[in-house]
Amino acid sequence: MARFNFSVILILSFSLYLFLYPSTVSAELKRNYYADICPDVESIVRKTVEKKFKETFVTVPATLRLFFHDCFVEGCDASVIVQSTGSNKAEKDHPDNLSLAGDGFDTVIRAKQAIDEVSSCKNKVSCADILAMATRDVVALSGGPSYAVELGRLDGLSSTASSVDGKLPQPTFNLRQLNSMFAANGLDQSDMIALSAAHTVGFAHCAKFSDRIYNYSRKNPVDPTINKTYVPELKQLCPQDVDPRIAINMDPNTPNTFDNVYFKNLQQHKGLFTSDQVLYTDTRSRPTVNAWASDSDSFNKAFIAAMTKMGRVGVKLGNNGNIRHDCSVLN
Repeated sequence: MARFNFSVILILSFSLYLFLYPSTVSAELKRNYYADICPDVESIVRKTVEKKFKETFVTVPATLRLFFHDCFVEGCDASVIVQSTGSNKAEKDHPDNLSLAGDGFDTVIRAKQAIDEVSSCKNKVSCADILAMATRDVVALSGGPSYAVELGRLDGLSSTASSVDGKLPQPTFNLRQLNSMFAANGLDQSDMIALSAAHTVGFAHCAKFSDRIYNYSRKNPVDPTINKTYVPELKQLCPQDVDPRIAINMDPNTPNTFDNVYFKNLQQHKGLFTSDQVLYTDTRSRPTVNAWASDSDSFNKAFIAAMTKMGRVGVKLGNNGNIRHDCSVLN
């Protein structure tokens, strides 16, 4: 009769439990995680981010988007920062990640270098936590709310382009598709709408929405849900033969301020992506858009809650992760 190794069974059972109930790992994260390890880590990261922010505003949307793309693929483990090698195509080289701006990666790498210059902190702070802190800082620097970040994540042990397939929302998504993808990460419709508002400081390449203004359908070349007065502006910024590297602001009114104007734009049918405008055109999500368009405090609270929940997705603990010596290279 075969013998069973009950310790192995217990480990496997616990691993399955964490997979089925990912929110339980939040108990392992805490706001003062580095208090006795690297007490000045948050101020070190903040100073690095502030310097980078003064160099270019792109630091804001680039870092925000990097965090989002990281958490939705294999969890918040900085695996999106890993460089490809001759034997492995990493997450960052998947087609859905090629438009991630280099300033986001640079922000994390600079912060890691600054932390490691403090001898007592060297190789004690994960790249995943650095990205989480930097994301909080860019939101605050651009006029959004500041908030306490839960820390204690480890860095992922792998990064593959194939793992990105079907994990990131597309600009053509409808409400059902958006809700389904966010729900897979433990986030509800309210979280999804709040996180979508990060587009208030975002930018997008013309190809991501050009079909809405040129080739929507045979009957309607222009998407009828777009404000008619907005279309000429978009066509001027993105002519049909535009350089594919050209990107435009997603918020035509306050592109360099993190605010609730995103929702006011949706009310005016000036959402750039289909996945933006659907939040207003679909009656199931419209009440939330209307509420946050008129109440920035409520939106800020919802955004903080959603960012905190997203920061818990797929967190690596124990033997499932480590602290990378170089954020772009697996140990």
